Amino acid sequence: MTKKVLMVLTNHTEITKGHETGLWLEEFVVPYNEFLAQGYEVKVTSISGGEVPLDPNSVEDRPEWKDAEAELTNTEKLSTAHTVGYDAVFLPGGHGTMFDFPENSTLLEVLQHFAENDKVIGAVCHGPAGLVRATYEDGTPIVKNKTITAFTDEEETEMQLDQHMPFMLETELQKQGANIDRGEKWSDHSVRDNRLVTGQNPQSSASTAKKVVEALS
Repeated sequence: MTKKVLMVLTNHTEITKGHETGLWLEEFVVPYNEFLAQGYEVKVTSISGGEVPLDPNSVEDRPEWKDAEAELTNTEKLSTAHTVGYDAVFLPGGHGTMFDFPENSTLLEVLQHFAENDKVIGAVCHGPAGLVRATYEDGTPIVKNKTITAFTDEEETEMQLDQHMPFMLETELQKQGANIDRGEKWSDHSVRDNRLVTGQNPQSSASTAKKVVEALS
């Protein structure tokens, strides 16, 4: 049977007035292309549906990215129906996720379904913002006692965006009981804890996707 991967993207457009944000393009395109290369079916959704905004600093003119980028022009709105028939869910990052992932009830319900049914959950960079409020049915955080990684507080501070974030991602995941496995800043670092796969930063996009493939094998 062909594996099916659900990708969930941010629609949030602004950090502060005049400071645009959104999806970090590489964190979507590289895993998307990897999943297609494996012969998987990939469904691209977003929190609100429609066009997905890009962080301007992530835009690159790469011919091999064009087909994936075309998927961002009119995405389906995430719904609980997207729990049916999918083997994995993948959350790319970008600072937009810090604002619309954590409190979105639909995303939390989708993640709970994947966790309860022992399906693969993958997230990279700020994508793990979707995990900070995600729980099992009994209220236990799905990251509790799991070894994961995410965009570090050190990386956030170096970008001078820490004061503009609603929370510090690494710190918040630790509060939920996660064991943070931190790599060198801006280096490729990804972690697989059974069916939960996480990557630290944009440089980790490819290795995170490959670990999702391993988890699906």
